[in-house]
Amino acid sequence: MSSILYSSMINKVKSSLSSNLRRFSTAIRRYIGDEGDWFYSSEWWGTDSGSDGQTVFRAVSDKGNGVVSVLAYPSSKPDNIYWHKTESWLQQRFAEIHPFCENNGFKVIGYQWRTLHFNDDTRQSTVKIMAAYEKSDPASVFYMQQPHCLAVPYVKSMISAGLVTISSCNFDLNSAICGKKIMNVLCIGHGGGSIPLFMASKIEGAVVHIVEIDPLVISASTQAMGFPPFAVMMMSGERACPEPDPVNEVLWKGIHERLLLYESDAEKFISETTTLYDIVFIDAYDSDDIFPHKLWDPHSPFLKTLANKLHPEHGTVVLNLHSDTDLSVDTSVSPVFSVLPMGKYVFSVCRAYKDVLLGDRSLHGGLAYTVSVPWVCNTSLVVSRGFGKACSRNMVFNSLLSSSLQVENILQLPFSCLHYIKRGFTLFD
Repeated sequence: MSSILYSSMINKVKSSLSSNLRRFSTAIRRYIGDEGDWFYSSEWWGTDSGSDGQTVFRAVSDKGNGVVSVLAYPSSKPDNIYWHKTESWLQQRFAEIHPFCENNGFKVIGYQWRTLHFNDDTRQSTVKIMAAYEKSDPASVFYMQQPHCLAVPYVKSMISAGLVTISSCNFDLNSAICGKKIMNVLCIGHGGGSIPLFMASKIEGAVVHIVEIDPLVISASTQAMGFPPFAVMMMSGERACPEPDPVNEVLWKGIHERLLLYESDAEKFISETTTLYDIVFIDAYDSDDIFPHKLWDPHSPFLKTLANKLHPEHGTVVLNLHSDTDLSVDTSVSPVFSVLPMGKYVFSVCRAYKDVLLGDRSLHGGLAYTVSVPWVCNTSLVVSRGFGKACSRNMVFNSLLSSSLQVENILQLPFSCLHYIKRGFTLFD
């Protein structure tokens, strides 16, 4: 997308916001440096059946997800002229963590896209991995998921909306990023693990609990998608691997200790945990690409228990939802790109989450809003307890706008948060 087109899109936004938005009009020029930009989607999307990818993991689930598989596709970025920087980083990390061990260095083999599929059809997750080996043992190939590379737009939308919102709710995000404050994060639905890995990598104070009902999804992510295996927890509450191997320490030390991946039903987990969560990400779809009804039924134990485990002052929940309406063009937002308005299904989920999680918020206030995800048919729903009462759309949006630039800068994001929260922004009444 050219900067001219991007400027044209911005000029369509209401005049009360135009002065604030104008500073982003040329930001699109730096997006090409984002390895997860949608520009590269043709590399990992493949054909409709995904048959042009190489299958690197395949097994049959007994949890209703059918055939769980991971396909690999070549990645054009980063170019091999930059690989030596990563090799030097690996060497330096090894020397710091294992100062008394001899090592002959590391060699990067290359980078790949890895996509998680259910029933050889629905793509559940896309990540980028680095493959490398120790020169002293060429057979020791290991994979490292690239936390900074968020390929699917709805993932960027969820992270952008979540972090910008909680930053607008008087939660000290800066202290959490620097590791001076604990940020309790819950991810329901694991996939390839891109959201929890991003949060733990970018926010030093983030302690991330992940709940995944299917053990095959956990195996696929740790064996074929470069997610740190040290994160896997047993039913006893202990690590499945008591000690990480030396290479995984090199890759993840300081990160994998703050990742806790549980094989559990979400309803069971949320009823048993004693943690009060600052932010919750929910992206849980089955093999039929359906969001389970019990996760949004207003009378379900899940929602009622979740309400009790969400921080009362700034607790924020972000959901990935499939839009359920026909395409229509909202020319007030974009002259070219389609916006999916809120349909009956999205409305029902919004109403359930807002009613149960916010209830009578006479003390701290609260709100819910949705945004349409660019390029794909998804909607991000955000429910937060941190805003004051009776906030107007412009007041909320201006607050998010102010926080978005701060979040981008302090996290050094390769993409614009604003780009993923302004499209189809709808304050839910």
